[in-house]
Amino acid sequence: MNILYITSEAAPFCKTGGLADVLGSLPPAVAAEGDHTAVLLPLYSQIAQRWREKMNFRCYIYVDLGWRHEYCGLFSLEYRGVTWYFADNERYFRRRGLYGDMDDGERFAFFSKAAVALLPHLAEYPNVVHCNDWQTALVPVYLRDAGNDLPVVFTIHNVEYQGKYGPETVEDLFGLNRGWYDGGILRMDGCVNLMKGAMLTANAVTTVSPTYAAQLHDPAYACGLEQVVHLIDYKLSGVLNGLDIESYDPAHDGSLPRTFDPDHMEGKAVCKAELQRQLGLAQEPDTPLMAIVSRLVGHKGMDLVCQGLEGLMAAGCQLVVLGQGESQFEDAFRWAQNRWPGRVSAQITYSDNLSRRIYGAADLFLMPSRSEPCGLSQLIAMRYGAVPIVRQTGGLNDTVRSCQVGQPDGNGYVFSGCTAHDLCQTVGQAVGLYRGDRMGFDTVRRRGMTEDFSWNRSAGAYRRIYQDLSRRNH
Repeated sequence: MNILYITSEAAPFCKTGGLADVLGSLPPAVAAEGDHTAVLLPLYSQIAQRWREKMNFRCYIYVDLGWRHEYCGLFSLEYRGVTWYFADNERYFRRRGLYGDMDDGERFAFFSKAAVALLPHLAEYPNVVHCNDWQTALVPVYLRDAGNDLPVVFTIHNVEYQGKYGPETVEDLFGLNRGWYDGGILRMDGCVNLMKGAMLTANAVTTVSPTYAAQLHDPAYACGLEQVVHLIDYKLSGVLNGLDIESYDPAHDGSLPRTFDPDHMEGKAVCKAELQRQLGLAQEPDTPLMAIVSRLVGHKGMDLVCQGLEGLMAAGCQLVVLGQGESQFEDAFRWAQNRWPGRVSAQITYSDNLSRRIYGAADLFLMPSRSEPCGLSQLIAMRYGAVPIVRQTGGLNDTVRSCQVGQPDGNGYVFSGCTAHDLCQTVGQAVGLYRGDRMGFDTVRRRGMTEDFSWNRSAGAYRRIYQDLSRRNH
């Protein structure tokens, strides 16, 4: 089969979050099973020169979008068994960032329209197209508008970002017949909703964990789309994201001061001691080091952490926080660093290198999200020997098995309530195991480190979806 992934970001070329990690890992995993995979993404100015030097120019076309007639170049390179295509238009993609401009709707409508127009110019015409999030949600709409019945999979990575615009954009901005709105495909609460359009016109809809797929039926999680979810339930499934185990491997991670693996854990102690020294934490090898690597925002549960700081310190652990976000949480963690010197370190920034060193050093990893479609941090933490403490939601529920109730296969700690009390109580249990039964703690730690979170299982689930759609299309 020939599968084409269409995405607004993919590691290692351009990245703002988890979407890039998924699209950097899933296509190579599918390719490793014998299918031909390709990825199409915008040629942003952020893509490094070392990648540009490897690109081959393939062709150029002009894309009509409403009244606009825009150039689009096509470049390609081979990497990890995948053909990576890049759509070039400097007016739309030579920007300071990947997102956040006033004309994002127009930019990604152009990209979606260009993706459809470029299909005949690819080395292999796809049997299935796989689109991701609102930035590519117009691809199945443009395909159907052109009378093309090519099978489309649409993945919701985060339902909070839906691509909402005024009704006038249907014709003026997106160049579509008004019937797409009046007929209800793109209409939602009096405005255009691109994600709804993709959910209705795609042949299969997936999201990034089974629990999140179930939660999308609940108004508390669906952000207004629960009725659409009910409507497309017959073609909705949750496929758990994997982890790029080549990139995230403590046995070969050059960011760590000393590498380690489940059978040779001496290096982890070195990582912990070095991080304590570097961040000004007390040099206490037997004090559990707990880490947070996260955007510092409400839906990540940072309010619970801030409310529970006194309780966390009373539990007898050290805390290191890495991330940026809302000023109230940034300020609260700075305050905590001053309040408990040597026990709290607030790194209000983001650094991939520092995040890896924190994962490598931490004994415990705190992730109290209110909602979490899948989550990558808990997988990285387990791989690096940090026992996760998570709230029971989304992909956290699908990847972390609680060891509080004596489960023989527990690999972390889980709490369900959205309160600082529940969080602190669970942290206290984890710290208690660390201090009172180090052999038991090391057993839980080892389960997480040896778990198979690779993309192989997830790639197999997606391949079955592709094969089913391809068969039905013939």
